[in-house]
Amino acid sequence: ELDRRDQRGERFWFVRTWDCSTERTMRVLALLGLLPSAQGFYLPGVAPRTFRYGDKVELKVNKLTSVHTQLPYDYYTVKFCEPHGGVQQASENLGEFLTGDRIENSPYQLYMEQDQFCNILCAQNLKSHDVAAFKMIIQEEYHHNWIIDNLPAASVIDTEEYITTSYSRGFPVGYMHEVKKEHFIYNHVNIVVKYHELSPDENRVVGFYVEPFSVEHKFSAGSKWDGDLDLVPPLDTCDKSKPMDLESIKTEQKLISSSSSSKKGQIIFTYDVIWQPSEVHWASRWDIYLSMDNAIPDKVHWFSIVNSLLIVLFLTGMVGMILVRNLHRDITRYNRVLTEEEKQEEREESGWKLVHTDAFRPPANFPMLFCVFVGTALQLMGMAIVTICFAAIGFLSPANRGSLMIAMLLLYVVMGAAAGYQSANLYKTFRGKQWQKCTLLTAFLYPGVAFILFLTFNLTLWGEGSSGAVPFLSMVALISLWFGISVPLVFLGAYIGFRKDVMEFPTHPRADNMPRPIPDQPWYLGLGFTVIIGGILPFGACFVELFFILSSMWMDQYYYVFGFLLLVFIILAVTCAEVTMVLIYFQLCAEDYNWWWRSFLCSGSTAIYVFMYSAFYFSKLEANMVTTYFLYFGYMGLACFGLFLVTGLIGFYSALWFTKKIYASIKVD
Repeated sequence: ELDRRDQRGERFWFVRTWDCSTERTMRVLALLGLLPSAQGFYLPGVAPRTFRYGDKVELKVNKLTSVHTQLPYDYYTVKFCEPHGGVQQASENLGEFLTGDRIENSPYQLYMEQDQFCNILCAQNLKSHDVAAFKMIIQEEYHHNWIIDNLPAASVIDTEEYITTSYSRGFPVGYMHEVKKEHFIYNHVNIVVKYHELSPDENRVVGFYVEPFSVEHKFSAGSKWDGDLDLVPPLDTCDKSKPMDLESIKTEQKLISSSSSSKKGQIIFTYDVIWQPSEVHWASRWDIYLSMDNAIPDKVHWFSIVNSLLIVLFLTGMVGMILVRNLHRDITRYNRVLTEEEKQEEREESGWKLVHTDAFRPPANFPMLFCVFVGTALQLMGMAIVTICFAAIGFLSPANRGSLMIAMLLLYVVMGAAAGYQSANLYKTFRGKQWQKCTLLTAFLYPGVAFILFLTFNLTLWGEGSSGAVPFLSMVALISLWFGISVPLVFLGAYIGFRKDVMEFPTHPRADNMPRPIPDQPWYLGLGFTVIIGGILPFGACFVELFFILSSMWMDQYYYVFGFLLLVFIILAVTCAEVTMVLIYFQLCAEDYNWWWRSFLCSGSTAIYVFMYSAFYFSKLEANMVTTYFLYFGYMGLACFGLFLVTGLIGFYSALWFTKKIYASIKVD
């Protein structure tokens, strides 16, 4: 039934992005198709286009990217062939601007099902500064990123030893000979477009490959060309009847400038177009990109899940042992009716019951900052959970560029109400008086730090001439989201939070309001040691999946397994909660009641290990620019600060629930 729908060109329900199992998705679609009142819909930006024979299929170019520099550049920054009529930028959304995308038109002419061979694009005379620019981007391994029908180009690199197909990062501009240190440019491309036939005259693009070659072209009989595309002399170096192949290339195109040789530094750019029918349906065309042709099998992610589950089971066993054995014993002993002999002995209490009057005393150090951290963390966690859930069910398709970034931004500003409510209500519970200052810090502390860093990075990118620099209007849009939506929502949430009743605790401070002296603590219960060990197990529960997340962020690879990410996030939350409860129990047993900040810091220290792992991962980039170091560690520091807040919030909520439960279960005078 689904195949017949595809042939008729009817609409599909959604494009799957988190699982590459077509069969599973088809089953879901078939079940949905049984609903009598259901109607199909497209996700925004991913509606299919149908082409007839001879229709023009536009090829667009995106930014030039390199994993070594992390500095994207506009495609026409170097001297590539420009389209007739000038370069025109495609309309882009805020998310695309923030990720550095700059999509523009190109001079390549493609027509549905019409093969073309040895087409001359243009001839460029390179001066010394043009050659220097090309050499720089080739040496830094910059890649083209082309797009046809919203589908990115996969690269097919043909060498004497092997043929490599890559579905991420585009295809390289050229290469450098390792021994001779000479630079060669890919000036010919075989453009292979795969299409699925819906009917005899209706086709959809389902695949896009580019096979680049370096060819030193020569015109027949030494002819000259003035650039007129209507009067192009024939070339001796390519065949009009078949596509280019590696065996037919005699001499590769070396980068030469007119200043270094008597010969002009002219490069002739050519291309072939090959159309190939495919059985792949339009709804499944992204599968091979997302799975990178099964380069990373699902069992790797399942290994990550199993590894995390083992850690959770180990922790659950520890927590269960503490709760079932130690806590049950403590509660039974504390609630037991004393005999006459025990009353006469005036037995002194010990353990966590002894500090019941101080257990819920507000933190002595920085109570306002604690409330701000909790509110901001709730805002970030709400954004993360909703984004992952939407991505897991397929609503944030990579075909809709910038959608993930836009979703995160909008959810973050909307969650400002939750941040204001939580910080205000907790601050009121702490009997704080400066509620205006608390609300202002909640609205401006984390976003302010992020904006200052982002503005600094943007100025750095602007100074480097990178397309990653966000345009002025996009910056205005960001500031408008912050001040126009997020800040008012924070104040609205704070207003409601201050009007609500404070949290209720099972015990209260003594009448004299004097805190109980805390005895000297053993070294293994010190704040520093518990913070260090508190983040090890949560990091161990997520470090495998962290590798794929970093690869997506910095290696231009697709991340699509949001279903796995959701499971890992749940496991991370459970691990943080259990670790924090164990450590807080030991702390209270040692008669130390200052658990508020410790509960936040113990699980929040997971971010320290993530940052250390990101420093180790940085070696994969093989960076050689100070700017790259600055951008990488700046953004990772900001991301780890956000992770610190989120994991710290989980630890605090679990510790709060744990302490309220245990103190509510005992009888106190």
